[in-house]
Amino acid sequence: MRTALTAALIAPLALAGALPACAFSVLQTKPIEELLDPGDPYQAFAIVAGYDKEATRLVGFGDCLREVLVRVSGEPLLEQDPRVAALAAHAVALVASYDYSDFLLRMQPVHDDQGTGDERPYDLVVRFDHAKIDAALRDLGAPPWPGPRPELVPVLWVKGFSGTYLLSAEAKAAAEQRGSLAAAAAQYGMPLHLPSEAELAAWSVAPGGFPEPRAVPEDGRMMVAGTLEFTEAAPGWTGHWRMRWHGADYVWGVSGVNYDAAFRSLIRGATRVAAGRGVPD
Repeated sequence: MRTALTAALIAPLALAGALPACAFSVLQTKPIEELLDPGDPYQAFAIVAGYDKEATRLVGFGDCLREVLVRVSGEPLLEQDPRVAALAAHAVALVASYDYSDFLLRMQPVHDDQGTGDERPYDLVVRFDHAKIDAALRDLGAPPWPGPRPELVPVLWVKGFSGTYLLSAEAKAAAEQRGSLAAAAAQYGMPLHLPSEAELAAWSVAPGGFPEPRAVPEDGRMMVAGTLEFTEAAPGWTGHWRMRWHGADYVWGVSGVNYDAAFRSLIRGATRVAAGRGVPD
């Protein structure tokens, strides 16, 4: 059965429906849902070209290693750390196992008049050795972040192409943004709770201005309030985020990006604070 976290991890792949299908016999692989263990932060997947090709597989190992190091440590700054880039070049030494899943087979129908075997995309699911990852993180000065992690509750007012709305669990205009936010939370290993319209109403949250929920986060929850607005001047989406955690206030934001990057900014900042790594970057 597909879990919520697995669905979040593979949500961005649905956008690939417009990719051309390829012409050759399809290799038998398992669905990615069967290969991903949502309870294991030491694994990730990357889209690579061709089945069992060493050149693209090694690149995929490096991409997955970066994600796993960040998720396990709770330190997003590792994404741009040159030491991680050096580790990624030799990521194969940290891999415990890997599998391929056919990427286009889910995007039915598969045609017979386009592409080649070398071009066909596959999901490369990579599982890393836990002890080796932990040791690498200690060497980087960012040891593993022990659980449990707080559940992130975003309270967001959005002003975009579809009008003005609160990003609730039910808002039709926010369907794609909900998937994007869930994918970002899964990327950084943060549990996510999208508030319902009833919850937002109980917290006296309404569209317009900066949301100030009249609610005290429950134990184990981290509430982040913010606005997300598309501005032509940027151009792109501008996000402003604010939260209070363990008696301290934090404010950060991002501008001139797509909303996927905006949500990653929100999650990155909350992750750094929750993990005790410092202020949002």
